[in-house]
Amino acid sequence: MAITHAQVQAQLTAPGQLFEMEEVEVGGTTIRAWKHAPRTFRDLLEISRFHGENVFLIYADERITYEEHFRRAATLARRLVEDYGIAKGDRVALAMRNYPEWVVSFSAILASGAVAVPLNAWWTGQELAYGLADSGAKLLIADAERAERVRGAEPVGDPEETRVPVIVARGPGANLAEVMGEVRADVTLPPVELGPDDPATIFYTSGTTGRPKGALGTHRNLGQAPMTVAYAMMRATALAGKDPAGAASVRRVTLLAVPLFHVTGCFAVLITTIFSGGGLALMYRWDPERALQMIEREKVTVLTGVPTNAWQLLSHPAFGRYDISSLTSISYGGAPAPPKLLERITELLPDRTPSNGYGMTETTALAIYNAGKDYAARPDSIGLPLAVTEVKICDPHGTELPTGEVGELCIRGPIVISGYWNRPEATAETFVDGWLHTGDLARVDEDGFVYIVDRAKDMVIRGGENVYCAEVEAALFEHPGVDDAAVIGVPHDELGEEVGAVVRRRSGSAVAAAELQDFLRGRVAGFKVPATIWFLKEELPRNPGGKILKTVLRRRVLDA
Repeated sequence: MAITHAQVQAQLTAPGQLFEMEEVEVGGTTIRAWKHAPRTFRDLLEISRFHGENVFLIYADERITYEEHFRRAATLARRLVEDYGIAKGDRVALAMRNYPEWVVSFSAILASGAVAVPLNAWWTGQELAYGLADSGAKLLIADAERAERVRGAEPVGDPEETRVPVIVARGPGANLAEVMGEVRADVTLPPVELGPDDPATIFYTSGTTGRPKGALGTHRNLGQAPMTVAYAMMRATALAGKDPAGAASVRRVTLLAVPLFHVTGCFAVLITTIFSGGGLALMYRWDPERALQMIEREKVTVLTGVPTNAWQLLSHPAFGRYDISSLTSISYGGAPAPPKLLERITELLPDRTPSNGYGMTETTALAIYNAGKDYAARPDSIGLPLAVTEVKICDPHGTELPTGEVGELCIRGPIVISGYWNRPEATAETFVDGWLHTGDLARVDEDGFVYIVDRAKDMVIRGGENVYCAEVEAALFEHPGVDDAAVIGVPHDELGEEVGAVVRRRSGSAVAAAELQDFLRGRVAGFKVPATIWFLKEELPRNPGGKILKTVLRRRVLDA
């Protein structure tokens, strides 16, 4: 007889087990939490030294062990405190590609007691300048490319107040090595008192206003998140009839296909890798053939990214030329999965375990998980909530709805962040009595599986990158030839969604799609520029309140 979810949860969370739970009070609300999770990131970093000479970071031909990482992070943390005057609670921004220096800098910032502010490396200089100003960052650690973008951007607000010193890693003008100086074997972390509820991270997300909001995470979130991911994996292993202890003893080497400035890359992968003592292979940029080469060379066991990465890997002409027998799992989330993706994985990699998950910036990544036989049986579901995660479906008034009815997905648990940085109104609207109102429309079936029906928030997810329609629309309206505009998501096999725009020209204007795309490239990041632009002569459809009816609009242009 097959083991049930309830039996697996009881087994994994029993007293004395790694995933034992306890009740804690956070913000006046009592929630379930992992009892044995690290209290702060400093605790996690100290524990990581036990992995010693095991290789932690892999980048091209570089290898950094856990001990080397600790020494570099501790050394940089001391320099931040002693030379730059960084104190507990100060914000330090981080903007660079997936270099090993990103990981070392992130660890150092948190170990110093500061708040890490990872900025989107795809942002324009002006967008980066906004993130620095909004967070009140006292320092920026960036690669040469991002540092140059920031220098070329107009300051946001008072130039004297918003210009921050920059430490440059990699490329022309790099001075990180000089800042760090000698990395000694006996280095220790700088003294600072931290607790679980102290602020740790600000990751920028956005809403329909188009202005990015800083999601403020705590050290509790950082400690609980890797436990949640580990539990998800152990649950899937147990449900498959395998011994979780045996699976846990196998060293995982993960190839990261998404940026570290995303919560998936940072929390679901990086922090979980530190927690488990696994290896993390980084890429300069995503390239499917390069990924195949790395899987073969580094004996990668897990590929983690968005559905686009898995689709491109399996579709690449060179797929059959590399030995990827070490790859036991392909995990993805963060974007709509193409319907044929599971079918393709099953066909080409029949003995591998595909998985899909749901999380967001506000849940410190993973909150709901679907894998193995459950995923095969319910490929349209995001899965079951994880043991410390509670979910409910609510109507617009916040009243919980019965099983099967569609409403807003709400989540509660130790991975839910404390709120938005300096946005009390947005915080009060989104976080109610400990419950995060996700803005996603969903339903829950009689077995507890969650299904996302639609996104209430006006957002396109292109290959895992969030594109907020209002921001792109605002940029479109800056063009003198545009009378009206709406940005919509267009289904795409590889990316999940592509950005599209519908434009009504001003009288007398003959502006073309290519001209608008060039215009936008100077105002928003490249991934936000619409791939397709349709032009309508008539008024864009609106409801009585003046809001564009995007469902009607999408049907009109896509079915034409």
